[in-house]
Amino acid sequence: MSDQPRFLQLDKQNLQVERADSDARVEPLQLGQRVREIRLSQNLTLEEASKLTGLARSTLSKIENEQISPTFSAVTKLVNGLGIDMPQLFTQPKRERGGGGRRDITRFGEGRPHPTPTYEHELLATSLTRKKMIPYRTQVRARDFDAYGEWVRHDGEEFLYVLEGEIMLYTEFYEPIQLKQGDSAYYDCEMGHALVSLSEEDATVIWVTA
Repeated sequence: MSDQPRFLQLDKQNLQVERADSDARVEPLQLGQRVREIRLSQNLTLEEASKLTGLARSTLSKIENEQISPTFSAVTKLVNGLGIDMPQLFTQPKRERGGGGRRDITRFGEGRPHPTPTYEHELLATSLTRKKMIPYRTQVRARDFDAYGEWVRHDGEEFLYVLEGEIMLYTEFYEPIQLKQGDSAYYDCEMGHALVSLSEEDATVIWVTA
């Protein structure tokens, strides 16, 4: 959403990109996949990314699905809107070698904040790149489904666990269901979904998106 700050701020570098003109077509390998990976790593829906970059939701969707190749102007909007540098967009992150040995610790209250009008997200394990899961702790601010205006939907699957309080889980194809502390849910993210806190205090949940 336009009123929420970017939670992923990276130092900008002075970069020069050779191009014939501002409308040159850019066709890097798997650019759409990289755009989707970066968007999901920032826990952004297509609508939110659209507002940050100034690109239409439909245009972003076509780029991510390799249906169109973005102009240099569109690439510039992606870089500026997502708060990344140009090499991040055009370079595939190095893959970890076999065996695996990565680890990241997030102390209580030291996650990366990402507040929105309806949620207070705290992103966890933000030092690791190319994660297969995106974990975050969230305080649910919304007290009514109308606070969303539209369904929240994005790629992937999601696991939800209630840490504190009570929530109402709204999903597009099911009746709303009340979840209490210790309850959990697993669902497809492309299905519209939203949470509403039923507690006097904001409910707190853990989300893992993959």
